[in-house]
Amino acid sequence: MLNNNALSQTRQVNPPHEHTGYLWAGLGILCFCLTLPVTKIMLPDFSPMFIALGRSAIAGIIAVLLLWRAKAPLPSLKQVVWLISSSIGIVFGFPILSALAMQSTSATHGGIIAALLPLSTAIAATLITREKQSQRFWLYAFLASSLVLVFSLTAATGAINQGDLWLVLSLPLGALGYATGGYLSKQMPAWQVICWTLILCLPITLPYTVVYWPTTVSDVATNSWFGLIYVALFSQLLGFFFWNKGLALGGIAKVSQLQLLQPFGTLIAASWLLGEVFEAHNLMACAAVVVLVYLGKRA
Repeated sequence: MLNNNALSQTRQVNPPHEHTGYLWAGLGILCFCLTLPVTKIMLPDFSPMFIALGRSAIAGIIAVLLLWRAKAPLPSLKQVVWLISSSIGIVFGFPILSALAMQSTSATHGGIIAALLPLSTAIAATLITREKQSQRFWLYAFLASSLVLVFSLTAATGAINQGDLWLVLSLPLGALGYATGGYLSKQMPAWQVICWTLILCLPITLPYTVVYWPTTVSDVATNSWFGLIYVALFSQLLGFFFWNKGLALGGIAKVSQLQLLQPFGTLIAASWLLGEVFEAHNLMACAAVVVLVYLGKRA
């Protein structure tokens, strides 16, 4: 029989709602995987800053209505600090840097580099929750990181371009946002976490959306407006309803690894929406990263 300590450890390794967490997180990934291709579509008409801040402002206005309708209680001061930390990653850092990246790199290439985001999220979760990982875990993490950098160096242009650097810089910020969002979703409803995060940022995102508003609205393609609506409703709002809930139910470090499937979705979406070539080496790079991080997770 297992003693009390063993039972406690079993519960920590296998949370009671782990499988449900994977299902909710999977829905979030379906919302996220079109983000880079859709951003690429909007860039001819919108500036990267307008895309990043505009999507958050639109989602923030909707969040106000949702919280008012639900009569949600105000977060505590401590929770506000965590919400601000989350906003650094998921409202400003990752959206702005990924939009800048799409100016000089393909959505397919961006999807490959974003394959490191789950690993970054696991690292951030480890730092926040004080979990400890084995040396083999970090070895596989290093190998996966090296693989992605080598791929970035040799693919397409033969050198790391500015877009790749923006994406690499966005990874720790996105990871911070994901990890803190998942942590807070254990204290309040997951959908309220992203809503309060967006609302706290409205004093910044709303004015700057006006500043970066396109000068000639009539020249903006219809697809770009639909793209803005998509990234506001799904990438910035609804996707986090599902994603935060999944992280809270199944464990941040474990469930975040499910996002390794997102690059595959991004590759398919880029091929469908942008006509980017779905090459074998793209798939091989994604598969290799998945294998290495999976081994790290098992370690």
